[in-house]
Amino acid sequence: MNKQVVACASGDGIGPEIMAAVQRVLEAAGAPLEWRYVELGKLAYESGHSSGITPEAWETIRATKVLLKAPLTTPQGGGYKSVNVTLRKSLGLYANVRPCVAYAPFVATWHPKLDMVIIRENEEDLYAGIEHRQTDEVVQCLKLISRPGCEKIVRYAFEYARKNNRSKVTCMTKDNIMKLTDGLFRQVFEEISLEYLDVQTEHMIIDIGAARIADTPERFDVIVTSNLYGDIISDIAAQIAGSVGLAGSANIGEHGALFEAIHGSAPDIAGQDCANPSGLLQAAVQMLVHLNLPDTATLVHNAWLKTLEEGIHTQDIFRAETSGECVGTQAFADAVIARLGQVPVLLPSACYTEASEQEAPALITSALPRPKATKELVGVDVFLHWRGTCPEELALRLQKLGSARLKLVLLTNRGVKVWPDGFPETFCTDHWRCRFTAKGTKLIYHGDVLALLAGLDMASLDFIKTENLYEFDGIPGFALAQGQ
Repeated sequence: MNKQVVACASGDGIGPEIMAAVQRVLEAAGAPLEWRYVELGKLAYESGHSSGITPEAWETIRATKVLLKAPLTTPQGGGYKSVNVTLRKSLGLYANVRPCVAYAPFVATWHPKLDMVIIRENEEDLYAGIEHRQTDEVVQCLKLISRPGCEKIVRYAFEYARKNNRSKVTCMTKDNIMKLTDGLFRQVFEEISLEYLDVQTEHMIIDIGAARIADTPERFDVIVTSNLYGDIISDIAAQIAGSVGLAGSANIGEHGALFEAIHGSAPDIAGQDCANPSGLLQAAVQMLVHLNLPDTATLVHNAWLKTLEEGIHTQDIFRAETSGECVGTQAFADAVIARLGQVPVLLPSACYTEASEQEAPALITSALPRPKATKELVGVDVFLHWRGTCPEELALRLQKLGSARLKLVLLTNRGVKVWPDGFPETFCTDHWRCRFTAKGTKLIYHGDVLALLAGLDMASLDFIKTENLYEFDGIPGFALAQGQ
């Protein structure tokens, strides 16, 4: 069999140790892989690459289209971007797939029936990383949610459920508060669910959803959610299953795939031969399925399950009452290698097939066709850096500017209405939103906004940002203020 070329990043901290262990297991299992090593993370940062990725690494990853990556370290402080986020977004790896399974009674857990898959949108949300300091006291982070992004990840989740005989997909959002961004995610979920009537569906607010994952995870099957929520709940699910050290993840896109453990680089235990390589090994199993090597994936997965079942555990999951022998990183790999060809007795055995496509169902990259909306400008939010404390004083100054087509209707501070009819108890900082809407006519034009900004400049008011207020097919494309 011809070898398949795979890019490999050994990582930082415990990364080189667990990567070596995993590669020994794969070699012993006869995986037809040829490694192309790339430089990512700490060494790349130190050599002057602020992204943590060298140009040569980009070239190799894009050529091979598959990367197995050990954990990386992002330096503390400003100026450094996460390599993980950069890889996922730059390569269009929009679907993060994280299976979370309990291995009771061999790995201690309060939830022996836990078996869920969390499918997380990987490119948008607050992880867009668009942040600004706007005043002395306020910074902002933009939450970006797109309809095409929602459609791709939601459809992926339903396809995954259908191809893997999963009966239910749960959508988690916070659309009771973020009615436009999270509201769009839920709306798309409900639209697409109508095409998958063979799959049960439900929606849950993310806070109670996270609580129920921690309390009754057996009620979930497949969960689909946005980037930040998915990052948080997948760690919760992995930890209550037994350990974050047991879980791997796949990052799937149209042009490639990245496979990694979900835990960090753990520099405090680096070099001690005690790290658990299981998360990276599980990611490697996902990679083998993606590469259409189901027999090898089955062989490795079952040997790993047999090792757990026989109580051979690393220190992170070792419990005197459930474990038999505490071993180091390389000894654990040796134990898995010794059990290649064996299957677990009590734990459900793995069985991958070419047809199952367990980790990578058909990619969904095209958005549903939608007619173009009629878009009308009806107002503008102007954000000011103003050090005063009295909303009435600021409102009076703004009203004195005068405008033939725009009127001041609202002031907010940190999203809370403070004028008109604000409360003196409301705490205010130096960041003010001033909402202007059309006066005497429904529509305004960009020239009206520019004239307003010119007036603010003449009045020595420091405007730091504007957001135009639009209606789309007559429906407001902006939220009301809290208290409005």
